[in-house]
Amino acid sequence: MTDQKYCLGCGKTLHKSAPTCPHCGAPQADVAPAGNKSRVVAIVLALLLGGIGGHKFYLGRVGTGILYLLFCWTFIPSIVAFVEAIIYITMSDQAFAKKYG
Repeated sequence: MTDQKYCLGCGKTLHKSAPTCPHCGAPQADVAPAGNKSRVVAIVLALLLGGIGGHKFYLGRVGTGILYLLFCWTFIPSIVAFVEAIIYITMSDQAFAKKYG
């Protein structure tokens, strides 16, 4: 019974690593989505190397990172990276892991 827990929605028992309840479908808030990308690293890269797409390469968006490199002389990627850093700051860890894994 150590690998069991109670559902936050209906109270039935389920496996402790279940992201949702199989009975009622309620999401289990204590189970974080598996992700290997750090939100803090993405924020720092967006602020420091955002003009050349450092954060995009880190997040696996190589095509967008190349576009940032190609247009870095216009400083537009720097402005966009600053806005993206603000978005990453306001995003929850679960939403970040779901989107960028």
